[in-house]
Amino acid sequence: MVRAYILIQGQVGASGDVRKFVEALYAVTSAEVVCGPYDVIAVAAAPSMDELGKLVVEGVQQVEGVTRTLTCPVIQF
Repeated sequence: MVRAYILIQGQVGASGDVRKFVEALYAVTSAEVVCGPYDVIAVAAAPSMDELGKLVVEGVQQVEGVTRTLTCPVIQF
């Protein structure tokens, strides 16, 4: 299982809606509105890096109000 933090920037005033829609996506385990350079941080878990990529490109980035994402895969060492 590949886990990742997905940092999301959104349009002004859209953070609440973005969080709600992102949290409803498959593989997203949580999403929170935060202060700072990003508006929402989501935690996701997918069976592979390819599935994680699909979640971000076909899911998170398609949510209305999302303008940019940064995906940070969790590493085990």
